Amino acid sequence: MNVVLVEPRIPQNTGNIARTCAVTDTKLHLVRPLGFSLQDKYLKRAGLDYWDQLDIEIHENFTAFLEKYGKKKLLLFSTKAKRVYSDEEYRGDEFLLFGKETAGLSEKFIADNLENSLRIPMKNYARSLNLANSVAIVLFEAYRQLGFPEFQKKGDFMQEF
Repeated sequence: MNVVLVEPRIPQNTGNIARTCAVTDTKLHLVRPLGFSLQDKYLKRAGLDYWDQLDIEIHENFTAFLEKYGKKKLLLFSTKAKRVYSDEEYRGDEFLLFGKETAGLSEKFIADNLENSLRIPMKNYARSLNLANSVAIVLFEAYRQLGFPEFQKKGDFMQEF
């Protein structure tokens, strides 16, 4: 599974997403321009001590990302999409694309890929959910459908007593 952040702006969101990706063995793709330095203290603090366990790839721009991975299964997440994220049947090799916090993915890109665009349901008056929360919601639904196949099983709590 792959999480793709296209031009993220807020270091704390990216740090939280990096932590989620590290603990689920999900590859994180960051597409420049970024709204922060990768050395940002808020980015590092939000990711805590998981940075050394993170599989991360940086792309110079969205065009470079599409040139490398555009033929793969891309799922776009937007408040403008018609289909709900939980209606998708995840395979485990998808690229889950999320746009920057301030504007999301481009409307043209969404319109050109409407069949692969998904949304998280929310009240009509709400503009959007927090990016880190959105990534976690979608990622865990995908892994739930797949039976959490890549997750290490920690000792069962009841067996420890």
